[in-house]
Amino acid sequence: MYVSVVGGQQCSPEIYSEAVEIGRRIARLPAVLVTGGLGGVMEAASRGAREAGGITIGIVPSENRADGNPYIEHAIVTGIGQARNALVVLNGDLVVAIDGRHGTLSEIAMAVKYGKPVFGYKSWDIDIPSFDDVDMLFRAIREQL
Repeated sequence: MYVSVVGGQQCSPEIYSEAVEIGRRIARLPAVLVTGGLGGVMEAASRGAREAGGITIGIVPSENRADGNPYIEHAIVTGIGQARNALVVLNGDLVVAIDGRHGTLSEIAMAVKYGKPVFGYKSWDIDIPSFDDVDMLFRAIREQL
């Protein structure tokens, strides 16, 4: 199974810490973690997954693998900028949106359009299951599996 985590390139220390825990739990499902490969939420989730022994894939917007965060095990370069968001979403069997701004909102919309199960964590208040508690988030994810 592959789980895509989408979220902002910048985030608060609180969201960073929670995203690390979410990444750990994704690795323990077990699942491969897919992100956009950069900083913030993407880095935090990747860090958590790697610390738990999981596999991480970063689909970076540039043509340079070194642009990926240090917790990416497999970097996929695209050279297509934010258009790579569609690839991040398409490569997950489900999508977890953590915090985020308009780029995250666009990824949520793509996930819904592609028919992917989407779960929000302290993210946009729209018509998707949304959570403020990591345990409740993972109960819902396990029910989806």
